[in-house]
Amino acid sequence: MSTTNRIRTSLTELTGIQHPVVQTGMGWVAGPSLVTATAEAGGLGILASATMTYDELEKAIVETKSRTDKPFGVNLRADAADAMDRVNLLIKYGVKVASFALAPKRELIDKLKENDAVVIPSVGLPRHAEKVASWGADAVMIQGGEGGGHTGATPTTLLLPTVLDAVDIPVIAAGGFFDGRGLAAALAYGAAGIGMGTRFLLTSDSAVPEHIKQRYLEFGLDGTVVTTKADGMPHRLLRTEFIDGLESGSPLGRLLGTARRTLQFKELSGQSWLGLARDGLSMKRSTGRSWGQMMLAANTPMLLKAGLVNGDTQAGMLASGQVVGVIDDLPTCEQLVDRIIDEAVERLSVVPGFVQNSKDAVS
Repeated sequence: MSTTNRIRTSLTELTGIQHPVVQTGMGWVAGPSLVTATAEAGGLGILASATMTYDELEKAIVETKSRTDKPFGVNLRADAADAMDRVNLLIKYGVKVASFALAPKRELIDKLKENDAVVIPSVGLPRHAEKVASWGADAVMIQGGEGGGHTGATPTTLLLPTVLDAVDIPVIAAGGFFDGRGLAAALAYGAAGIGMGTRFLLTSDSAVPEHIKQRYLEFGLDGTVVTTKADGMPHRLLRTEFIDGLESGSPLGRLLGTARRTLQFKELSGQSWLGLARDGLSMKRSTGRSWGQMMLAANTPMLLKAGLVNGDTQAGMLASGQVVGVIDDLPTCEQLVDRIIDEAVERLSVVPGFVQNSKDAVS
């Protein structure tokens, strides 16, 4: 870190990080390299475990701990059949933060808190925040519709204040953030920090292939689309030729592609058909998806891997928030976090100048 500026919030106090900036757990993107770089920059880096086997997750945690002594987190699938095993893995290695893409079961929260881990579920509605807060969650992250990946329709500017009004625990705002002005605005709302995915994906520390990063930089504000054709749930992605084809393709073609990628994911994950079925049933119960949507959901890991790891835009999808249209560089994580904090401090220092005492006001 090079900036001397600091912004202390309930999030920095809770997690022990130096800056209230969170790098979200993006599948195939948030590995040890990016998480370490974020942690060393003073933010909270979060490993994405949904696309890792249990053994791969353990290896990633060990590697991250060998590269930094700063706090970091792991994002877990609350509906995974081995969710408790993964929770025990975090406890074994003393991982500071457990984040969840869906509301975790109460026993998962209890187990983590018994072992001094910080629990931060992601929520999409005020009632979800109220539920996990009543179960003992330490903080929540909200993502407005501007965010990439699976997203809702409510914009951050409406979701954030309603969740802040609903709970008394720290709230992290995600969806549409990329600079210090956004951090200042989120703090003015009452948030404890911001979460960013696309902005951290587009850093020099990200392992995403360079030609894919350059492809991201070519898109404008209209460069993303929310589609349900990828996995049956609203998913914000870059508007590539592949996604256009997915949107206009025939149902039979999508079904055959789904079956092929399900087989690929089975081989990649090392799971048995029984294990995949258990995971699918658990996900169906927790999300209420139909069996048709569950079949489509098998697309996600392989389609993301094709785009973000293999760099194939003709056969893969690229998750992205709408902020892709205003990003034009690939800084290091340290450069990114430093300039966000410096700009936020500058903007916040200006705010008092707008407040005028009534006796000094000009009529």
